[in-house]
Amino acid sequence: MFLGRKNELATLNQLYSRDTFQFAVIYGRRRIGKTALISEFIKDKKAIYFTGVETNAKQNLENFSRNILSYEKGIEVDTSFTSFQSALEYVFALAQKERLVLVIDEYPYVARATKSLASTLQMLIDQHKDHSNLFLILCGSSMSYMEDNVLAYKAPLYGRRTAQFKIQPFTFRESCAYFKNFSIMDKALAYGMMGGTPQYLLQLDDTQSIEDNIKNTFLNPTSFVFEEPTNLLKQEVREAAIYNAIITAIATGYTKLSEISSKVGEESSVCAAYIKNLIALGIVKKEMPFKEKTTRKTIYSLEDNMFRFWYRFVPGYQSMIVRGASELAYHRIEPHLSAYMGGIFEEICKQYLWDVLLSGNAPVDFTDLGRWWGNNPKKKSQEEIDIMGVSDHDTALFAECKWTNEKVDLDVLETLIERSQLFHYEKKHYYLFSKNGFTKGCTDKAAELDNVTLIAYADMVR
Repeated sequence: MFLGRKNELATLNQLYSRDTFQFAVIYGRRRIGKTALISEFIKDKKAIYFTGVETNAKQNLENFSRNILSYEKGIEVDTSFTSFQSALEYVFALAQKERLVLVIDEYPYVARATKSLASTLQMLIDQHKDHSNLFLILCGSSMSYMEDNVLAYKAPLYGRRTAQFKIQPFTFRESCAYFKNFSIMDKALAYGMMGGTPQYLLQLDDTQSIEDNIKNTFLNPTSFVFEEPTNLLKQEVREAAIYNAIITAIATGYTKLSEISSKVGEESSVCAAYIKNLIALGIVKKEMPFKEKTTRKTIYSLEDNMFRFWYRFVPGYQSMIVRGASELAYHRIEPHLSAYMGGIFEEICKQYLWDVLLSGNAPVDFTDLGRWWGNNPKKKSQEEIDIMGVSDHDTALFAECKWTNEKVDLDVLETLIERSQLFHYEKKHYYLFSKNGFTKGCTDKAAELDNVTLIAYADMVR
């Protein structure tokens, strides 16, 4: 069953309907659903689908030739073109007769083994684009390679593409489509565990409890998820051990570069280079206080929820898990789940605010959202604001997000209003987000003011 990606599919089909040469670049991290998207797009179209493998040029050319000849003749043919140029010329010739989609999946594997491939494609595109019905798709999981060698200004294929798609993880709302049987609370926990990566979401069984799902995936040494982070790192990077140590440090609360460096035992400059690669992979994100430029306050956190959950809870219990003590491991993890979900809930709330903005119902027409932390000179203490957003018209929103079993009381609103006084915006709007609603004192105070919005999690899901 194919879920989501409506906008991407609509754009691809719109390009397809033009009956002119099209060249789409589709890229994104592994497991994100690129192949599923392309397969859905071509399911009712004439297409040649070739997936590159990490081998030499000869083997990839043989596989490519087999796919082309199998498409045209309808049978497996044990022969091969003499070069990628002759194979691609043959495909362009086929596309003169009919609308044809050519997909080269895992393009970086092929291009690395065949150094002239990009220049060959450039030459053939320039030669045939004005009278060709070919729809060419290059797809890759190595985001740095696709950006540097396909999309970048100095790349041979620069300026030839007619569309590009960087496939992103699903949002919380989109992820909920996978879980018809989970309660609304379990949907949040599922997102907190797996994020928006389709392949990870498919590992969960919504007919079972979250507890059983955690035991069957993260705490099960035979499951796909149990070794996924380390396996993925081995596929993407060299020296996976150092990357592993950096991610572990971040997941366990070492968020500044100096702290990470000290924990890992490497120079800050070395760690910075590794972190840059992890950011490119979509595993780590870099944060600074909202609207501040200073690098002095830079911190790092894990962008991907599955990595965040795995590195937060699995490494410390691995010896226990491989001995089959998943029950014991879960009972040690369970008390920490609510605190873990605090950061996840903030992200869900941000996504909700973006949905409100895009629907045209936002009280503040913000251009960006972020988290703020810094010094309160009056109290001489460090303060935090979960979410801030600013419009172009000297208006700001301030939000607090509480994932606790207690109802949010008036003191939370009063603290948020007090902290907002650190910023001198003409108009301010306040949001309180709560897992379990609000006390009467809080709702009464919000009703007195015209710039406070209270949002319970249940209303967000509806």
